[in-house]
Amino acid sequence: MHLAGETAELTEFWSQRVVARANGNLFKVAKGIGSTRWHTHDDQDETFLVLEGRLTNQLRDGDVQLTAGDLLVVPRGTEHCPVADEEVRFLLVGPDVTSTAAGGKPEWSRDGGTPPTAP
Repeated sequence: MHLAGETAELTEFWSQRVVARANGNLFKVAKGIGSTRWHTHDDQDETFLVLEGRLTNQLRDGDVQLTAGDLLVVPRGTEHCPVADEEVRFLLVGPDVTSTAAGGKPEWSRDGGTPPTAP
């Protein structure tokens, strides 16, 4: 499986597609632009592996900048807000799909919309 090819097929930002399962975890590709909402996952850690681009994971105690090849585990219960100034493609690992309103997915992205433009 080629992850870049899998992310190229995605039609929505901040949505996840399961590409593999192992040991109770889902391996999910996603792409993002703009930002999600601040949110937490009380039931799971969320692992980000950036494949292409740059992703900032805003945390209440400081931002974490990620580029291609960088990995970050956001511990369960930690409030965070992923942000991408330009399109970013990444792999998420966890026991469940989190691309829901509760998982921070922005309203504009729910129906395959485009991110709002900066003023």
